[in-house]
Amino acid sequence: MTPPRLVAGLLGALVVAAPALVSPALALPKYRTQAAPQLHLTEGNALWQLDRRVMPCTYCHVDPAGGPGWNPFGQALQRTFAEAAAAGQHLNFPQALSQLLAANTDADGDSYADALEVFAKTLPGDPQSKPETPVADLAAAFEQAGGVAQYAPLKKAK
Repeated sequence: MTPPRLVAGLLGALVVAAPALVSPALALPKYRTQAAPQLHLTEGNALWQLDRRVMPCTYCHVDPAGGPGWNPFGQALQRTFAEAAAAGQHLNFPQALSQLLAANTDADGDSYADALEVFAKTLPGDPQSKPETPVADLAAAFEQAGGVAQYAPLKKAK
C-alpha cells in the first residue's frame, strides 16, 4: 500500500503541473488571435479564444485541424507574403491579411470576392462555402459597413 503522504504529494504535484500541461493545448496560435478580432469573428462570442470555429483553420487550410495543405485563400495569403518579401517589405500577419482582402480577389473562384466572404462569414478558400446573398446586394451592405477598411490591422492599445 502506498503511504498517504506520497499519494498526496503526487496529487499535489499533478495539480501544480496541470496548467502547464493543458494551457498549450488551449492556446491559439498568434495569427489566429490576431485575425479573429481583425475579421470581426469575435463579436457576440465572449469565449472566442476557446472556440476554434470563430477563426477556423479552414480559412486557409484544407484540413479542419490545420497543418499542411493550403486551400486557395491560404495559397493567396502565402503569395501576399512572398510578393511583399520580394519587394523588400516585411508584413506581419494582420498586414498581409488586410492587403489580400484589399486586393479584391476571389481566391476560390466562386464569384464572391474574399473580403465579401469574410464579411458574410463564409470561407474564402472553399468554393462550396459562399454567401446566400446576391453579390451586388452583399457588396452594397459591405460598403455601407465600411468596406475593406473594416479589416485593416487593429491598432495596438497604448
